[in-house]
Amino acid sequence: MSGPSEEPAWKQRAVERSTQAAKLRAEQRVERFLDAAQAIIAEKSSTDFTVQEVVDRSRQSLRSFYLHFDGKHELLLALFEDALARTAEQIRASAAGYADPVEALKVAVQLLFELSRLNPSARRPLFTDFAPQLLMSHPHEVKIAHAPLVGVLTDLLIEADGARLLRAGVKPRRMAALIMQTVMFNAQSIGNDEAVQPLTADEVWHFCSRGFVR
Repeated sequence: MSGPSEEPAWKQRAVERSTQAAKLRAEQRVERFLDAAQAIIAEKSSTDFTVQEVVDRSRQSLRSFYLHFDGKHELLLALFEDALARTAEQIRASAAGYADPVEALKVAVQLLFELSRLNPSARRPLFTDFAPQLLMSHPHEVKIAHAPLVGVLTDLLIEADGARLLRAGVKPRRMAALIMQTVMFNAQSIGNDEAVQPLTADEVWHFCSRGFVR
């Protein structure tokens, strides 16, 4: 029996439905802003755009934009986080097809390397322009953005550790962060000099795996 200070059940249900509807509308507005910004970046091959351009492209209001974002920086950060989250989902899905935990880790490391490689013919301003600036000015935000990738690698390492396939003393989360940083740094540091033979995904896996596989 409800106490005298509790809201009636019908009112709780009505408020919940209203809240859910408002949340859905907000999510849809945010997606339209993100899609508009992504389209502008693709067209310009640059993150050099204005908030007003995004508002105009999304066909929404400036007031609506600032209800969801503090400004351009937060919008770019949202795009950056979304890109890394999608990468993590792709890696998790690819690794899920392997019963052997070490093979799953190999697939994850190699795919992360390939997805992180900078293609000179395909500009990726979020990673070539925005990410380096973000690393210098907002390192904590960078750490949060990379959390999904660290999470995928951590889960795979925990599974391998449970199968007693890791070296003694390996700490999955610390190792996951180390692997991610090593793989992404090397993938994004490959020069354009044709005289220099670029690293391969196999080489990167061989180097990393020697640190944690028995």
